[in-house]
Amino acid sequence: MVAELVDTLRDGITAGEGLALVAELDGQVAGHVMFTRSLLDAPRRLVEVQVLSPLGVLPGRQRQGIGSALVRHGLKIVADRAAPLVFLEGSPDYYPRFGFVPGGTLGFLKPSLRIPDAAFQVATLPAYEPWMTGTLVYAEPFWRHDAVGLRDPGA
Repeated sequence: MVAELVDTLRDGITAGEGLALVAELDGQVAGHVMFTRSLLDAPRRLVEVQVLSPLGVLPGRQRQGIGSALVRHGLKIVADRAAPLVFLEGSPDYYPRFGFVPGGTLGFLKPSLRIPDAAFQVATLPAYEPWMTGTLVYAEPFWRHDAVGLRDPGA
C-alpha cells in the first residue's frame, strides 16, 4: 500500500509541488522521505502547506541518523520555498526533536477523526502567520490509497 501511495504522490512532485529525498549508502538506497502539497482550510483563505509522509529507512540502517537527516534537510528545503507549515501523522516520541508539536495545541483540526490526537503534528516554519489556523485537507492520493489515520480492524 505504501509503495502505491509513493508512486501516486511522485506525480505531484514532478509538477514542482512537493519534495522527495533519498539517502544512499554504499550505492544502495537506505532511506526516503516525501513532502506533499496539501491545503489548510483557514478562515481567510486556503493556504498551501506540506505533509511529511512517508518517511522510511531500511531496517538494517535504522538508528544511524538517516531518517533524522532526511527530515531536517527536507524541512530546510520546504522552509526555503516559503511553506508556512508541515503536518504529519507520526510518533509523538520521534518528531518533537524536529520542532513538531501536537496540531490541536495550535488550533489545527485533523482531516480525519481516525487520526490519534497525539499523532497529528505540525511544525511551524518562518512563513507561518498566526491567522493560519483551520482544518488540514490532505491531498487526494492519501484518501484514494486509504492512508489517513488508523482503521479499526474489528469494525
